[in-house]
Amino acid sequence: MLDYIVDFYCHELKLVIEIDGNSHDHKYFYDMKRQGRLEAYGVRFLRFSNAEVKNNMFGVLLALEETIEQLKND
Repeated sequence: MLDYIVDFYCHELKLVIEIDGNSHDHKYFYDMKRQGRLEAYGVRFLRFSNAEVKNNMFGVLLALEETIEQLKND
């Protein structure tokens, strides 16, 4: 069993949404290892930076919508 905390998780779609802020600055390899282990269980990741969320909410929402539609149709 894996013991990780993610920002947002949708069980029905097996979708993780991560918002990366300053706390992720020097944790790239840890984040990728954690993501890889979760993806091995069939979990899909969407990762956005704080700046994307603050400055391009339309693009973030569009990416979420497209990913959700894909996952619902798979």
